[in-house]
Amino acid sequence: MSTHATPIRTGLIGRGVGGRAFHSPLLTALPEFDLAVIAGAADAATTAVAADLELIVISTPNVTHHALARAALEAGKHVVVDKPFTLTVGEADDLIDLARHVERMLTVFHNRRWDGDFLTVRKLLAEVMIGQPMLVEAHWDRFRPAIKVGWREVAGPGTGLLNDLGSHMIDQALCLFGKPGAISADVQCQRGDAQVDDYFDLTLFYDQVRVRLAASTLVADPRPRFAVYGTEGSFVKHGLDPQEAALRSGADPLGVGFGVDKHDGMITVGQRSERWPTEQGRYIDFYRSVAASVRSGVPPPVDPLDAREGMRLIALARDSAAQSRALPA
Repeated sequence: MSTHATPIRTGLIGRGVGGRAFHSPLLTALPEFDLAVIAGAADAATTAVAADLELIVISTPNVTHHALARAALEAGKHVVVDKPFTLTVGEADDLIDLARHVERMLTVFHNRRWDGDFLTVRKLLAEVMIGQPMLVEAHWDRFRPAIKVGWREVAGPGTGLLNDLGSHMIDQALCLFGKPGAISADVQCQRGDAQVDDYFDLTLFYDQVRVRLAASTLVADPRPRFAVYGTEGSFVKHGLDPQEAALRSGADPLGVGFGVDKHDGMITVGQRSERWPTEQGRYIDFYRSVAASVRSGVPPPVDPLDAREGMRLIALARDSAAQSRALPA
């Protein structure tokens, strides 16, 4: 983007953790954006159609995504929507069709594509460092015996762990391997007073390859974040990407060392094992790509069709869990 380009006047809808800890710091760090308005629920509809804004970023409860994004697109705005994209595939299709009709950018904040550990796995697989992958496991574990206050833990459309963390993990699997042939799922409410699912274990089937995605709120000693087992070796990485914690603490996303993960992975080829450094995470690249898409018309950082496919698989996973069997994908 040219340094002489006018900054993109942006309205952020959402004063919760997503807005405060993710979108606002990233937007304000880049000169390509002018974060002119930060609005809460009471002013959401007005912000979505504000005349002097070019871009609307939606970081609100999932049940509101479709209506707010539709209002913004109808008002001629470019739109970034938090994951999960919408509540249903039908709502996603509606927004995708509308964005095409009004010729505005529409993208989904799947920021975990820019996690350092995921970038490392992607690089290892691209360079065939461990041969053909046969089993890929991703875990996202927490130890939260008590229910956390907030809409995500209250029964209703779009809530629960599978919609929350599952949307990121499924998106990562789709980036690596594309659409699976089938899916099998176990989705549970394990804590006694849980109103929504707080555990899931999914298996995506790709011919002989298996991709297993699992998350739990009752794991005090977390499993590896990623474990990739191939025909010539394996790669195992513990620990979560540090960018979220850094943003929550007020770190500058352009600062030296931001996104550096000190937890190396371990690569084993044959009888030899060695520590393998983690790629530097870079959430900031999402918004750099948004700016390029708005100003130059290049594709957005996340194709909304990708997010739609992830939502379709979440719905299919719930059907698989309810029927206790694998389902064609």
